[in-house]
Amino acid sequence: MNDFRPLLRSFYEPSAQVVAPRLLGHWLVRRTPEGPVGGPIVETEAYLVGDAACHAAPGLTKRNRVMFGPPGHAYVYLIYGCHCCVNTVCQPRGTAEAVLIRAVEPVFGLPLLLRRRPVDSEPNLTNGPGKLCEAMDIDRKLDGADLCDPCSELIIAENPHVQAFVERHRPVVVTVRVGITRAAELPLRFYLDGSPFVPKRVRAVGRRRLPAR
Repeated sequence: MNDFRPLLRSFYEPSAQVVAPRLLGHWLVRRTPEGPVGGPIVETEAYLVGDAACHAAPGLTKRNRVMFGPPGHAYVYLIYGCHCCVNTVCQPRGTAEAVLIRAVEPVFGLPLLLRRRPVDSEPNLTNGPGKLCEAMDIDRKLDGADLCDPCSELIIAENPHVQAFVERHRPVVVTVRVGITRAAELPLRFYLDGSPFVPKRVRAVGRRRLPAR
């Protein structure tokens, strides 16, 4: 399990709307001195060009500069002054789109995750973007991390059994995004309905079967 193979940079070159559902089932992995932590991604949201809720909407800033760089890098930002969120940058350099990782199933390094974020209920450990960053020690120092570099502290690794994982946790549900006010009506949230680590289930606007990967 320690022989993680990052997804290729080409995986992130399409629009975030395409990449977001394709990330489901692959592994978000944080390498720590005590070993890797993380697990399969079960919920994502896409943020697009022309999207009022996208951080790149105002143009290039010091905060969002990573979004305008090459694909396959981590965009990590702070919300409410205390919680971090991690995103994957999509599209070629100069076109700023990203996928927010909203939830993962904690499979690797569970004792380490619980040490950083003690909880009574395991699903509450990583069933939200701020929660998973706290448990996995993902902070602003990882902003710009190369998710495609095998030596990076933060990667998204290929799950060789991703299709089977998605099948076990199907269907893939499409809903509007949650926790935002701008462009909240867009159907850009994707999650695996069979996962207990998806926190907010709202009325679906669609269901889909992902193509074989």
